[in-house]
Amino acid sequence: MKKVRSRKKVKKIIKKGQAHIQSTYNNTIITITDQQGNALSWSSAGLSGFKGAKKATPYAAGIIVRNAVEKVKDYSISEVEVFVRGVGAGREAAIRALHSNGLAVSSIKDVTPIPHNGCRSKKIRRV
Repeated sequence: MKKVRSRKKVKKIIKKGQAHIQSTYNNTIITITDQQGNALSWSSAGLSGFKGAKKATPYAAGIIVRNAVEKVKDYSISEVEVFVRGVGAGREAAIRALHSNGLAVSSIKDVTPIPHNGCRSKKIRRV
């Protein structure tokens, strides 16, 4: 019977990455990726133990960012481009938390989807 030797997993060293923040009225989710968009780590308010209305608070956003940045320490990321989506309360708090956790924020871009007169509105209710 042969013994199979497993190779050591080589961690990539990535200097610059992207942080995608999705902030809704109910939750906040952050994903840290490399330049091509491959996810390196992610975290959400529900994963961090927040429930109900507390998931969408700025405090929860700060905790989420700290969890995601700790997972990325192995890749030695030092600079991120931030892409913010949504209208929740955790938008600015998440960006500030990225900076305070040791990542340099090079650019901030709002990628919230905006309809250009998309869906037809409901008919007028007659009483």
